[in-house]
Amino acid sequence: MAIARFPTLVIDCPDAGALAAFYAALLGWNVKDDDDWVEIRPDDGSNCISFQQVDGYQAPAWPGQSHPQQMHLDLVVQDLDDGEKEAIKLGASKAETQPGTTFRVFLDPAGHPFCLCLS
Repeated sequence: MAIARFPTLVIDCPDAGALAAFYAALLGWNVKDDDDWVEIRPDDGSNCISFQQVDGYQAPAWPGQSHPQQMHLDLVVQDLDDGEKEAIKLGASKAETQPGTTFRVFLDPAGHPFCLCLS
């Protein structure tokens, strides 16, 4: 029996509002801002990603491990080229290392890796 229904992923970052706005635009979700803690949720409220502002934040170094990635999101898209264009337009950068053909690795504006994956 599960003790929780909707897990929340919490992402440390240097600017919680800015990173939440990036992912909200990427996913089409809504932003709830409480200064150094910001949440995004879809209209039905079924999921949540939270962003926590951290002093002295250091971005992960992907694919290296000098600063491990700590976490990453896999976001399913119908078309990798269209997804890439939109992610970059919103502020992502494409990672130099691309280890697969059915997904692409990007870095969000705070340096966290995330993947766009074919459905």
